[in-house]
Amino acid sequence: MKALRAVQLTKVYRKSKQPALDSLDLEIDSGQIFTMLGRNGAGKTTFLRIASTQLMPTSGSVEVLGLDAVREAKQLREKIAITPQEAETIYPLTPRDHVLLNLRMRGLPKEEAKRRAQEALDDLELTEVADVNSDWLSGGLKQRVIVAMALRTDAELIFLDEPSIGLDPVNRRRVWDQLTRLKKDGKTIILTTHYMDEAEALSDNLVIVSRGKVVAAGTPQSVRASVTQRTTRVDVYDKFNQSELGKYGHAVSIAGRFRVLTDENGAKDLGDEAVARGARVALSPVTLDDVFVDIVGEAEKEEEDER
Repeated sequence: MKALRAVQLTKVYRKSKQPALDSLDLEIDSGQIFTMLGRNGAGKTTFLRIASTQLMPTSGSVEVLGLDAVREAKQLREKIAITPQEAETIYPLTPRDHVLLNLRMRGLPKEEAKRRAQEALDDLELTEVADVNSDWLSGGLKQRVIVAMALRTDAELIFLDEPSIGLDPVNRRRVWDQLTRLKKDGKTIILTTHYMDEAEALSDNLVIVSRGKVVAAGTPQSVRASVTQRTTRVDVYDKFNQSELGKYGHAVSIAGRFRVLTDENGAKDLGDEAVARGARVALSPVTLDDVFVDIVGEAEKEEEDER
């Protein structure tokens, strides 16, 4: 059974001129970590809200764990958990209160809920602040509390919208460890993130979404290989303009320099020309971050050209 299947899923908000989701088709296998990547406003959060029964689609359908997310929403909610991007802690509850209350609301007996709450607090190293008023916590601690609320629910599928936003590198990896543990336990995790290293480290499969449509899909390795002809990244710091760099590959302007994605021959030719001009250059392999910029940029350019 597929963990999720979306068919021609469309969402148009009343005041929007463009669909948030535009006839999106998607299938996700059970027991994996699946990541959605996209710019702000690409439709990732809208998709998660519809699939988790929080929002009605305009048209199309989405089936989660074999249940229709619209017609069988009540039954589905018993099988899923979600950490929404806009979630906040509540005054005057403590981290322990947040996790325990969430588990009790899901129907767990009191003692079982207490045990699982403590495990969740231990998992994310929140024990020292477990009984501190949440308003006194830092933003990173509050985010860990929100994530902890979903970890021990025993839900079959967990939706996580930007789960590690605001976390330092150490605590981001702590969250990664817990998500990997959940996958080993047979759970399915669907997450959104803007951190490309997170997507690369965690994802079994991923999609890149642009303007409500899937523009790339596959494993991190296969998506990165989708621009095989552009295996090398060349950063050019001066002596060139963007238009003349186009003959070497796909060039974009980033933080006072030009970044060119090209093949080995293009990188050699550009490097030789840079040396001849006395320009500073830096070469490195293409990353998933580069692929994301390349694919999204091309997709949005094509859409603008069509208009």
